[in-house]
Amino acid sequence: MLGGQTNTSLRRKRSSGHPMDEYDRLPAELRRWVASADLPWGASSVRRAYVKALRRKGNPKAALAELDRLQSEKIEKDARAIWGCDHPSAQKA
Repeated sequence: MLGGQTNTSLRRKRSSGHPMDEYDRLPAELRRWVASADLPWGASSVRRAYVKALRRKGNPKAALAELDRLQSEKIEKDARAIWGCDHPSAQKA
């Protein structure tokens, strides 16, 4: 994806600072989750979402499940915006 154009309706932000340093400071279980994520999460945004989910759910495993759910919602929303309601990913919602 580096240097290439991709179709998405999701907002993009540029990181201020050093993205790899931010990534390295994530908890190990969150780094593993990000490594297999379907979306290109930034370290700051995934940390915010994880901390919020951890507060609500009370444990890391449940917080990561919440991130899975959040990611699925974002993918479904993006699929509808890009390909319309007839796309298979958009029909789950």
